[in-house]
Amino acid sequence: MELRVRDGRAVLAGEDESGEREVDPHSLPLGADLAEALHEWAKVADAVVRTETPADGVASTLVARRGKQLAGRIAAVMNSPVSYTDPVSGDLLTVDAPEAPAESPVLTRTEPEPEPTPWGTGLTVSVITAAIVTVTVVSLSLGLGETSQWLALVANVLVVGGLAPSVWLGRRVPVWRWVAYGVVTGVLVAWLALILTLL
Repeated sequence: MELRVRDGRAVLAGEDESGEREVDPHSLPLGADLAEALHEWAKVADAVVRTETPADGVASTLVARRGKQLAGRIAAVMNSPVSYTDPVSGDLLTVDAPEAPAESPVLTRTEPEPEPTPWGTGLTVSVITAAIVTVTVVSLSLGLGETSQWLALVANVLVVGGLAPSVWLGRRVPVWRWVAYGVVTGVLVAWLALILTLL
């Protein structure tokens, strides 16, 4: 197979039983993007040839380099060598199909080792959170209890109901789980303290 430029269009020439035949790259299984790239290159190459740019000029060098790259892409797709006729110099080069890459070793995904649990810091956060929640719930309940026991009970239900979704979501998050443990402990201690004050 040979890559050529004919009237501003890229063509691929090859031999079959009827002799040499030139075909449009779009008629081969190269992919639309490669076929379009070939035609764009052919337009530029045709313009360079028509302006009679010197063969050793920058434009000629770029056209030759791009043509060789495209011939390499065709060789890779078709898995066979491709000859390439430089439209500026007329030189004929052959670009071999790239060798199949050696099989890479199968990469296995390894799970990262879990970080050690920070018991000291975590329990400190839990104790401080529990103390704040206990004092808050007891103060709220005793303050409202002076007005109405039912009002204190409703306030407790609302406070706990408001905290419950956040605590439920935070129980599995590495840092926030310690806060969640503290909130649960604080509410339970506050309720125990309130029950003891009723006796």
